[in-house]
Amino acid sequence: MSFSFRVKSGDYEVEISGTRKEVLGALDDLPTLMVKVLKGVEEAKLKATASSSPKPLTVRVTSPSASPSVAAQSIPIPSIPSAKQFSQSILSLLETDWGRWRPRTMPEITEALKANAIHYPATTLSGVLTWLVKRGKVRRWKTDEGYVYILAETGEE
Repeated sequence: MSFSFRVKSGDYEVEISGTRKEVLGALDDLPTLMVKVLKGVEEAKLKATASSSPKPLTVRVTSPSASPSVAAQSIPIPSIPSAKQFSQSILSLLETDWGRWRPRTMPEITEALKANAIHYPATTLSGVLTWLVKRGKVRRWKTDEGYVYILAETGEE
């Protein structure tokens, strides 16, 4: 019996199919799988940009030579405009390719904000992220690395 699970993150969508047991087993590895898949997507985008003819994007992910932590840093930290409110700075960061590429941990968000000369204590960042989650602007869930955050889908497509 076939069983499938589909998840969408930003512009990317991943479907896992197989037996129920295989799919549920793969879900335990979803954070690692997403890093591998998104790394494959980024590599395919680079190759597609180099090619002149537009083709549908098809990505095959094989065992990567880089570990997930190295792969996770392949998208550079973006520059964001200054904002009057700290929450807007966080949203601006998560709206970039860097923020949509995969869910980000608080230390990653802190590092990206510091790279943009935006300095707030971890307690302030934690509070603002919680506020954004409660307002439905950001999604959060717990992983082995701690909580991760990604921009919430607005449903307006």
